[in-house]
Amino acid sequence: MAPISKECDYLVIGGGSGGLASARRASGMYGAKTIAIESKRLGGTCVNVGCVPKKITWNAASIAETIHEAKAYGFSVETTAPFDWTTFKHKRDAYVKRLNGIYEKNLNNDKVEYIHGRAHIVSKNEVEVVLDDGSKETIKAKKILIATGGHPNIPKDIPGADMGISSDGFFDLETQPKKVALIGAGYIAVEMAGMFHALGTETHLFIRHDTFLRNFDPMIQEKVTAEYERQGIHVHKKSAQSKAEKIEGKDGWVKLHYTDSEHPEGTTIDVDCLFWGIGRSPEVEDLGLDKAGVKQNERGQIIADKYQNTNIENIYALGDVCGNVELTPVAIAAGRRLSDRLFGGPQFAQSKLDYTNIPSVVFAHPEVGSIGLTEPEARKKYGDENLKIYNTSFTAMYYAMMEPEDKGPTAYKLICVGPEEKVVGLHILGLGSGEMLQGFGVAIKMGATKKDFDSCVAIHPTSAEELVTLK
Repeated sequence: MAPISKECDYLVIGGGSGGLASARRASGMYGAKTIAIESKRLGGTCVNVGCVPKKITWNAASIAETIHEAKAYGFSVETTAPFDWTTFKHKRDAYVKRLNGIYEKNLNNDKVEYIHGRAHIVSKNEVEVVLDDGSKETIKAKKILIATGGHPNIPKDIPGADMGISSDGFFDLETQPKKVALIGAGYIAVEMAGMFHALGTETHLFIRHDTFLRNFDPMIQEKVTAEYERQGIHVHKKSAQSKAEKIEGKDGWVKLHYTDSEHPEGTTIDVDCLFWGIGRSPEVEDLGLDKAGVKQNERGQIIADKYQNTNIENIYALGDVCGNVELTPVAIAAGRRLSDRLFGGPQFAQSKLDYTNIPSVVFAHPEVGSIGLTEPEARKKYGDENLKIYNTSFTAMYYAMMEPEDKGPTAYKLICVGPEEKVVGLHILGLGSGEMLQGFGVAIKMGATKKDFDSCVAIHPTSAEELVTLK
């Protein structure tokens, strides 16, 4: 082991959103001597291969949809060339690179020492870092935060699966695929499928059941699945994949063997992009958790309590590496509250993130927003007799000028409990749901009731007004 070359109050392993937020709060606000270590690019999954480039691509897909829909409003819009995927990709990369630089500048502003290298825990107070040039140094820290995030999975039991890409590889695609097979029913696969389709790629989505987004309310599952099928996305239900193989003479093309509800005996599809969106695993493979005795669950995720404590006194963990709620703002909020508690003095002794009623959005086509309990969860927790469910389904005014077959769905659900009808779940889909949910999220976090919703005067004409006029 290399000799101890540095000492600090707080060592943060992982330069993603949660780790950087905690490091900057500890150093910039409380003066703790802080070192942050990252082996890839600053910003983690969200900035580099997640939320940020995904939303930019979703914006492009939404513009493509608007161009298509403009005719209904009297515009004669003709594109002179296909969507320029390559130019778009390079501009998106440049934007992400600028963000990397801003993150590093912010660390400097808050006097956080940044080391680019791969960290390996040696003991509960020491970490060895392998630097870019292969040299090693050992850092001794009073407190250590593990915020290493996660990485996408590619199946190990399907021959040829490694011919496919994950969400990481999506952002490396230099040219637009002509035909894509996406495997997965979670938000990543569903978002990618919507974007591919809107931008003109023939899109096949393979799911294990009859609906996708199965962690969301049944209304969301059923309506978004139906809408994808209406749009022309090929949804392969009850599907399973057995192998993938190269197609001779067709560079980059892959033959995927599968079964689904229409082909229980098995069939194949030829695609030039095979995408795996089947979940994520924690980034812990070579971290050395065993050397410090840090406990993990059966999925390899680090076990942390509500204060982000691991079982080792001075080692903490948060974000995707723990797998609680894998959302960037959750990791940021948890990181800041942890630094408040560790370095902010006695007034922050109980500082922690409240993991209940966290709003989340799926940038599908249409957008989906959700906060609180799903209807099945609410029925299980409170009992059928204590619930009142308000539903509405309508066509947004945006579609007024369009033919019936071109109109997208809008649907909202409010789940209320008890005689006071406290809102314990809100689920929305349709245009603008992402922006809409943030404000309603505040209301629900404050304990809003149906009466509170009703007491707010509607803004007309909007889709959101339907949530304050539900009968």
